[in-house]
Amino acid sequence: MKNLISFVIPVKDEAGSLEDLCDRIHTVMAGLTQYRIEIVFVDDGSEDASWTIMKSLVNRHPDTVKALRLRRNFGKAFALAAGFEASRGSIIVTMDADLQDDPEEIPSFLAKLEQGYDLVSGWKQNRQDPLSKTLPSKLFNKVTAWLSGVPLHDFNCGYKAYRREVLQNIRIYGELHRYVPVLAHDMGFRIGEIPVRHHPRRHGRSKYGWERYARGFLDLLTVLATTRYRHKPGHLFGGIGLVFGLAGGAILAYLAVLWFSGVRPIGNRPLFFVGILLVILSIQLISVGLLAELMTHHAGQNLPDCAVVELAGKGEDHEAA
Repeated sequence: MKNLISFVIPVKDEAGSLEDLCDRIHTVMAGLTQYRIEIVFVDDGSEDASWTIMKSLVNRHPDTVKALRLRRNFGKAFALAAGFEASRGSIIVTMDADLQDDPEEIPSFLAKLEQGYDLVSGWKQNRQDPLSKTLPSKLFNKVTAWLSGVPLHDFNCGYKAYRREVLQNIRIYGELHRYVPVLAHDMGFRIGEIPVRHHPRRHGRSKYGWERYARGFLDLLTVLATTRYRHKPGHLFGGIGLVFGLAGGAILAYLAVLWFSGVRPIGNRPLFFVGILLVILSIQLISVGLLAELMTHHAGQNLPDCAVVELAGKGEDHEAA
């Protein structure tokens, strides 16, 4: 039986590109006869004719196209999650509806998955966007790769291919859709990346501004807390606490040297109160870290469902004599 590939495409006011995008996906996949396809459009509160066009595409391609309409604009992460829930494919491809992602790259994604990867992310090497978007994006990607330990070049690229088991083990909300590779990597899935062509926007306008990066940074902190430090919260709080403690201790040591050198008084100096504040903050953070460690230990560290990939051997239970 042919493998089913689901294309999940969130839509927000993209009426001008939907028909062309649908036709191009069908054209590309017609040459990959070993696959069946379904295209899942998710209308995330569009105010133009996007929903009308989606329904016409469903009528034109009843066997391969389905469309969901959300009550309002919930955001890309929610739209993707709704599309994942409605999809049935063993492989899921996400892409934007504005035709900046090229459907002709689909075979490259599938070929990379066949090499044993569980998630393949696109990398817009030659991004066709203004400098006001590309420069912040490059900085964001470098910081994210450094902090997360996942060596991807483009976390913001929505063009990705997943095996279904990846998405079955990850909950997406807020702005976490761009951090799915980080969450998947933490669970032990193999992450790959391929360069993809990126075209200038021909219809509509961008839905993102500078606030996107502020929200993205806050979500990055959430991801780090729930991946790298999930089972060792004491390292997170304790590490920050030690930094503050060393700074406060250095300040107080400096003031103590001044006092013993006869440079007095020191009790009325603002630096004295800063040093005491940093030491108190350090003690509090380290204490919170220890409490978090105790809670983690008490709750246990059960393996996630996806942790065991394969079991060889039947095995038998033996009763003690």
